[in-house]
Amino acid sequence: MNHDNYTDRYISDILADVKSFAMVGASANTNRPSYFAMKYMLSKGFEVIPVNPRLAGEEILGQAVYASLAEVNRGVDVIDIFRNSEAAGDVVQEVLSLQETLTPKVIWMQLGVRHDEAALAAEAAGIMVVMNRCPKIEYGRLSGEIGWAGVNTGVVSSVRPVLAAGQVQNHVIGKRR
Repeated sequence: MNHDNYTDRYISDILADVKSFAMVGASANTNRPSYFAMKYMLSKGFEVIPVNPRLAGEEILGQAVYASLAEVNRGVDVIDIFRNSEAAGDVVQEVLSLQETLTPKVIWMQLGVRHDEAALAAEAAGIMVVMNRCPKIEYGRLSGEIGWAGVNTGVVSSVRPVLAAGQVQNHVIGKRR
């Protein structure tokens, strides 16, 4: 896999297929990018499980915070890494050691996070990898929502947006509501 450039199809297929994220490095600080990403992904109907040892036992956006991935102890579709590149390698090793329990489909490293060796190990274990991307930004870009702010998404579509609950315009990827 060429991790320098992902096709829109690769990213949109992932976002259409997955239902849950374990967000490693989630923050309760409303000014942190992980908080924004978590809030957005929850609003799109994804389950988001925050993982942060310093906040274990507390809640972020109404979601119980776990100290580690081992404590999650159930299947999660995406492991979303909000840690630096060096720490991402350790997170991926933890995921691989817990693969039978977590059953992840994707390891997603946030903007600025890249660890090629960890990506190779994850792919060798059958797990898809995305690096240096944000699922919130990618969802907004590929669904067309980010275009409402005047950003060129690079996606042209004549598909009408799906109405969300309350009949509010809400672009979606796949059949997500």
